[in-house]
Amino acid sequence: MISDVHCVDCLEYMRSLPDDAFDLAIADPPYGIGADCPKKKSSFVKQPNGTFLRINSPDYGRKDWDSNIPSAAFFDELTRVSRHQIIWGANYYGLKGGMLVWDKMNGESDQYGCEIAYQSFDQRTDIVHYLWRGMIQGAVCSADVTKANRQKGDKRQNERRIHPCQKPVALYTWLLRRYAKDGYRIFDPMMGSQSLRIACYRMELDYVGCEIDRDYFNLGNERFNQECIVQPALL
Repeated sequence: MISDVHCVDCLEYMRSLPDDAFDLAIADPPYGIGADCPKKKSSFVKQPNGTFLRINSPDYGRKDWDSNIPSAAFFDELTRVSRHQIIWGANYYGLKGGMLVWDKMNGESDQYGCEIAYQSFDQRTDIVHYLWRGMIQGAVCSADVTKANRQKGDKRQNERRIHPCQKPVALYTWLLRRYAKDGYRIFDPMMGSQSLRIACYRMELDYVGCEIDRDYFNLGNERFNQECIVQPALL
């Protein structure tokens, strides 16, 4: 099994690859909404009863990666080097086709309720539910809301968060089980927290990832090594 990572510009890396080098690319590019600016993230979450709960979120530091969306060249290269694609933030890029909606189960709080991904497999629009709100993390990721409507009782089991826009490993595990097949080669052009890498490793899928930011690259490697090499977790 391959788990290969590169601290490079993903566009330059993709330009060095042949057509259809990967079976599936799962991308989480910048949305261009300023999510890299910590001051834009509230320290409080509005609850359904109208009260506000203080959330102790990590200080991710100020970066400059979410000022603009990727260029057309990025999407052209991504579709060239992969047979199938799942791309988060489809609504920000004007992508059309099959869609997947991730319901974060935030209810009537003031947090974003969902994220939308383009998927190239079919023309369906489907939904997956996973609770992901600060220290409140779901116990199950599922298309069945009755199964997903349960949070982890032991907060010590929560995922370590190292990135302000981190996707949960449980979500990527669900995606891979639904869309990937045995023997698939997975490409991650913007690794961030390396959640997808962790999911691929646990499912024994070949993975190649890129991350241009050296800080995130190092933090992601540290997280991967801790969760998969030092203390491997069961699915």
